Amino acid sequence: MRRVRPGTASRSAGGGSSRAAGEERALTSVAAGDRYEEPKDLPRLWHVTLSVSGKEAPLKEVRRALEQLAHDHPFLLTSRYANDHAEIRYWEEARDLHDAAAVALRLWGEHRQSAGLPPWEIVGLEVIDRETYHQRIAEGYGQPPATPVGVHPY
Repeated sequence: MRRVRPGTASRSAGGGSSRAAGEERALTSVAAGDRYEEPKDLPRLWHVTLSVSGKEAPLKEVRRALEQLAHDHPFLLTSRYANDHAEIRYWEEARDLHDAAAVALRLWGEHRQSAGLPPWEIVGLEVIDRETYHQRIAEGYGQPPATPVGVHPY
């Protein structure tokens, strides 16, 4: 196995760089006094709280399904559940709130069969940016950071 520094491409067959042999990458510079501006379309972190509810289901099945969802998608931070509702909290990386909310609204339905989730409907969604999340915590508002992480009953 050949080790390669992070951020550099391997030069083995099929994994080579897109530059021709001997071709240098162009360097860019910033004139003195210019300010670096972060590109506007970079992904940001969004804290998502998804609430679902429906007909009662056995607690063991709800827990197993949420654990399977967390296993399949390790971005899930924490889940709380009862026999007729659940709440999932996690961080989503997305360009804007619309993208983060769209992913969140698809989460339950798209993974209902693969994780064996109950046929519940989404009854609540909150998507806030990282700064707002930390500001709420600092001011004592909102839910405290999820500890312990994982799947827990209410």
